Amino acid sequence: MFTQMKIEGLLYDPKSNMYILLLKEIKGNDTLPIWIGRPEADSIALALGKIATPRPLTHDLIKNLFDGLQVKATKIVVTEIVDNTYYALIYVDKGGVEIPIDSRPSDAIAVGIRLNAPIFVEKKVIASKHNDELEEWLRNLKPEDFENVM
Repeated sequence: MFTQMKIEGLLYDPKSNMYILLLKEIKGNDTLPIWIGRPEADSIALALGKIATPRPLTHDLIKNLFDGLQVKATKIVVTEIVDNTYYALIYVDKGGVEIPIDSRPSDAIAVGIRLNAPIFVEKKVIASKHNDELEEWLRNLKPEDFENVM
């Protein structure tokens, strides 16, 4: 069982020198922060801003492959977290058959934005992120702690 999410923000955390992709439930208040690398953050920011590059970047290339092969991404699903590593699937419709393709969440979302695929997160992943340390960090989060990249 999963819940649909939207991108709430893309932030830079100078303390960890990483970016945080913040997902928020569309029909609820749960959030899911996913720490990602700079190239993926840049790619997501470009797609969200609808900024065209002179030549296709990797995620644009994947979109072009989907378009050229006439396959459709039906959804992006963050499926699990194991040892603080998130896993995701890109579901592709190939002639009426839905095929899951393994991906990092940041790459899946970067591609999904370009293909207008909805983003979902397994409920167990949202539930598992509710640990004391993360909850404390989220409660104490202040805007000045981040440089907003969106």
